[in-house]
Amino acid sequence: MAIPSLLSDTIHPGMTGTSTVTVTAADTAEAIGSGDVPVLATPRVVALCEAASIVALASTLPAGLTSVGRRVQIDHLSPSTVGSEVVAEATVEKVEGRRLIFTVSVNDGRGLVAAGRVTRVVVDREEFLAHAEG
Repeated sequence: MAIPSLLSDTIHPGMTGTSTVTVTAADTAEAIGSGDVPVLATPRVVALCEAASIVALASTLPAGLTSVGRRVQIDHLSPSTVGSEVVAEATVEKVEGRRLIFTVSVNDGRGLVAAGRVTRVVVDREEFLAHAEG
C-alpha cells in the first residue's frame, strides 16, 4: 500500500483537533508518580496533546491505516489544579510522506499551560501489530 499517496488527498496542514479534560486527583503528578504535587502531571499533558492530534485525523485516514506516536516535544509552562478545565489543540503543521507533524498547545482558564510539537507516523494497522508481536 502506497501510504504517502493516500495521505496527500486526505491530510493537509491546518487541520485541527482538540481534547478537553477536567483535572481530577487521578491526573496529578502525585497520583501518576511523576512528582509529588497535586497538579496536572506532565505525562497527562502529553497524553492530552496526543489525543488532540488523533482527533485532528479522525475520519481522514483510509481504512486499515492508523497513526502512532513517534516524538513529543513539550514545554510544560504552568501548573493546572484539580478542577481546572484543560484544553489541548493540535494543528497539522507538516505532512512529510507518512510523518505528520503537529503544533500543540494546552490552555486552562488562566492561560497557556504547555506548548510544543507531536510527530505521528501513519502505518498499516495489521502490519504494525504483527511487527509488535514479533
